[in-house]
Amino acid sequence: MSETADTSTSPSDETLPRGLLRGEDGRVRCAWHGNRPDYLAYHDAEWGRPVDSDRRLFEKICLEGFQSGLSWLTILRKRENFRAAFAGFDFDVVAGFGEADVERLLADAGIVRHRGKIVSTINNAKRARELVAEFGSLAAYFWSFEPGPQERPERCDHASLSVLAQTPVSKMISKDLKRRGWSFVGPTTVYAFMQAMGLVNDHLEGCCVREEVDAARDAFKRPGRGVSPA
Repeated sequence: MSETADTSTSPSDETLPRGLLRGEDGRVRCAWHGNRPDYLAYHDAEWGRPVDSDRRLFEKICLEGFQSGLSWLTILRKRENFRAAFAGFDFDVVAGFGEADVERLLADAGIVRHRGKIVSTINNAKRARELVAEFGSLAAYFWSFEPGPQERPERCDHASLSVLAQTPVSKMISKDLKRRGWSFVGPTTVYAFMQAMGLVNDHLEGCCVREEVDAARDAFKRPGRGVSPA
C-alpha cells in the first residue's frame, strides 16, 4: 500500500481538503504521516525526491517487497536493521549470500523474518547486477520509465491518487522486471517505489513539500536519458 493511502490513523481537519493535515508547526502536508515524528521526517526529507543512487534504488524496491502485507511505517522503523542485515543493500555483496545467510537473516528479530522475501532479495541482487551490466546502472533503467505529463492526473488530489495504487507504467515495469527474473515486484509495489524515489511527485496539491519536490525534479539530471528497456 502506498503512503498516500495510509490515512486511517491521521487526525482530520475539516478546514482542509481530504488527504491533507496541518502539523503542529502550522504547515499543511499530505495526511499519511499522521504527525508521527519519524514518518513526518520521511515525508518531508525523502518521499518523492528524485534518487539516482543504485544502492538506494535497490534498497527501496527490496523494502517495498518486504512491506507487502504490512505498513511502510513498520518497515521504516526497521530500516536500519535491514541495512545492517543486508550489507547496506550493496547488491554486489547480497548477490553472494548463501543458505547460511538466509538462516542468519531468519534468526534476526530486527527485520521481517519471511523466508520468501529474504530469498527474493538475494535473487533480486543477482538480477540487479544483470541490469547494471545491460544499462550501466539501475538508475538508467528505472528512470527510462519515468511517466510523461500526459500520463499523470490533471490534479494531484486525494480523489485522483486514491485510484492510483498501480498505473500503466508500474504495470510495465513490473512485467519487465518479472520477465528478467525479479520477484516481489508487483505493479502496486512498483508504483509505491516510483512515488518514493521521485519518478512521480504524488505530494498532494496544497502540501507544503510539493513545490520543493517539483523543484528538485526540475533540477534533477535524469540518468541514461534515451535508454529504453529491451
